[in-house]
Amino acid sequence: MTRRETEITRFLKQAGWAKAERSPVPGDASTRRYERLVLNGKHAVLMDAPKGEESPAEPEGASIEDRKKLGYNAIARLAGPNIEAFACLANELHIRGFSAPDIYAADLDAGILLLEDFGRSVYAKVITDTPSSEQQIYEAAIDTLAAIYRASFPEVMTYRAAKWRIRHYDQTALTAEADLFLDWYAKDLNRAVTDKARQAWYGIWQEAFTALEVHASGLALRDFHAENLFWLPEREGCANVGLIDFQDALFVHPAYDLVSFIEDARRDVSAELSEPLQMKFCDKAGINYDNSFKAAYSVMGAQRNAKILGIFVRLAERDGKPHYRQLIPRVKAHFQNNLNHSHLAPLKDWIAAHVPEALA
Repeated sequence: MTRRETEITRFLKQAGWAKAERSPVPGDASTRRYERLVLNGKHAVLMDAPKGEESPAEPEGASIEDRKKLGYNAIARLAGPNIEAFACLANELHIRGFSAPDIYAADLDAGILLLEDFGRSVYAKVITDTPSSEQQIYEAAIDTLAAIYRASFPEVMTYRAAKWRIRHYDQTALTAEADLFLDWYAKDLNRAVTDKARQAWYGIWQEAFTALEVHASGLALRDFHAENLFWLPEREGCANVGLIDFQDALFVHPAYDLVSFIEDARRDVSAELSEPLQMKFCDKAGINYDNSFKAAYSVMGAQRNAKILGIFVRLAERDGKPHYRQLIPRVKAHFQNNLNHSHLAPLKDWIAAHVPEALA
């Protein structure tokens, strides 16, 4: 038995789940591992997030230079190896009536949580099994997303004695994530980006990000899509959408999670739903659905899809997960659509000059 398995066995014994049947849950792109547990008809999910498996997150008081020295998690303001982020966010979401998983037991020092199991009703599966349900459950998720935006969240969130500060998705983080397009996607196409071209890239993004200043920031869960949401129709109101994978949440423009949801990298959302869902979100969130919002949505979409194009190449090349390449055409199509907004004309011109394959 490995040292890690010994830690988990001890944890489960203390939690009263030592005799549970354990089965692995397919993993995501992170270093976390999950198991589904069954004991006497009760269900739970084990989250295994060992410390030290990722580069450190941003510490309190870190400067931009400090973040750059610490690595990508600190630069992009990701939670990294800190399971406290998930626990604190789950607690604060739950307090406000949202369906984050209940935490049955926790050893934050060891990086282990025992969580409520939402079952098999993940959005992607529900729609596959019942295609006619797509509009209903997507509209429910939009209601939840707007309610999260309207809710008041503290910058410092808590769970028991643990604390986690929610930071803002600042320009350093936004730009660093967009840079994945250059460092992985463009490089994969054998496109060498000169220092002069890179500086022009930064200037274009800096101007594009001004569109995000028109609306107040809100909490973005940062990975809001059909494989991270569960349909819980037995619950009332916004609690009928189960939420997971929110440990990297930041304060940012409200279009971020909306883009993540509608421009899903893993499934095609019905084209006729896209604009009505955006309009519904704005109506529920108290935002005018006008060109300023459309510009911000396009900027958030372009930034996120540029990042994902880079991440999927990185996952394939660095992390030995070649199946992520199969998702690139869909993300590329979303990216091209984002670039069609007039606010992003300079970025589209830059892409055409330096990485024209992204527009093909």
